[in-house]
Amino acid sequence: MHLFLLRRVGVMLLTALSLSFVVFCLTNLDPNLEKLARTEGSVRMTDDDVANWVIQNGHGGSMVSRYGEWLGVVPGWVLTDEKGVTRGRCLQGGLTAENAPRFCGIFQGNWGTSTVFREPVLKTVSNKLAATGWLMFWVMMVMVPTALVLGVLSGMREGSRTDRVLSTFAIASTATPEYVSGVILIAFLGSATAGISPVLASWGWIEGRTLFQGTATSALDEITFWNFALPVITIALYGIGYIARMTRASMTEVMTQQYIRTARLKGVGFRQIIIKHALRNALIAPFTVIMLQFPWLLNGVVIVETLFNYKGFGWTLVQAAGNNDIQLLLGCSVVAVFVVLITQLISDVGYVFLNPRIRLN
Repeated sequence: MHLFLLRRVGVMLLTALSLSFVVFCLTNLDPNLEKLARTEGSVRMTDDDVANWVIQNGHGGSMVSRYGEWLGVVPGWVLTDEKGVTRGRCLQGGLTAENAPRFCGIFQGNWGTSTVFREPVLKTVSNKLAATGWLMFWVMMVMVPTALVLGVLSGMREGSRTDRVLSTFAIASTATPEYVSGVILIAFLGSATAGISPVLASWGWIEGRTLFQGTATSALDEITFWNFALPVITIALYGIGYIARMTRASMTEVMTQQYIRTARLKGVGFRQIIIKHALRNALIAPFTVIMLQFPWLLNGVVIVETLFNYKGFGWTLVQAAGNNDIQLLLGCSVVAVFVVLITQLISDVGYVFLNPRIRLN
């Protein structure tokens, strides 16, 4: 197991370096740097002014050297302009060239400064990631147990009426995009002019004008059931169907295995067969799918966060891309890459523990 983990961690680090280098190259292309120069400087800058701005702000030189500076394995750039003003990547917070550190990149905790939010990228990413983390947590708390129960119930009785009803629901929820289900939920439960909220308000069953809040902005300060339920349900509905279908297929396959038939012939109770023999083996395939939901949730909540005005990680990623915030884009990419790789590592380790055949091999 230790050698397995070492190999996986080594491959994970190489993958992270490769992906981050690709993203760095794409975000630092000449058109992006020219757009950044005109945004930070002036739209009336000449081509010579743009080229000079790019060099004076540390974007000159080879792509590999700039990537090394961004990582923090190459000394940061230091330049003196025509007016004698010395600038550099590590010259921040009043530091001079004499007392400033030589290395100041990702490895040293310096992720750069966001040109949109005008604050350190690490602070922006950590705050927005925490907001999306709460959304991901409650989505998983709703989505995973519901999907597993639906999949197991459906797979236990393949071809029955229960199986057909639950399978239809799973297919319908997976086939409905978040922007459709979100709008429907807002109109039905969070609108003061449509849905059931006006009816409940006229009957005096609710105090406010709506049953649920159609926006999750207030959830950034305090999460309540009424301001967080709709975005959680919107995301969970899409994932419930997918996980339930995978669980059903796995459960159906397990129920046809020889050891299940042997247990039935020996007179073992149906409930005991499900709990002690079928359930653990049936959860092997869904476990991998569940772990894949974490990177999907991190990067796939863009639509939901925009729809419900919840300023989390996905919303921040859209702002960074729309405003050509290179440093923030790079910071978001680092977080996204490591979330994907770490969840894959946890998935591989969990798969080994769930499947004894792999552990013995």
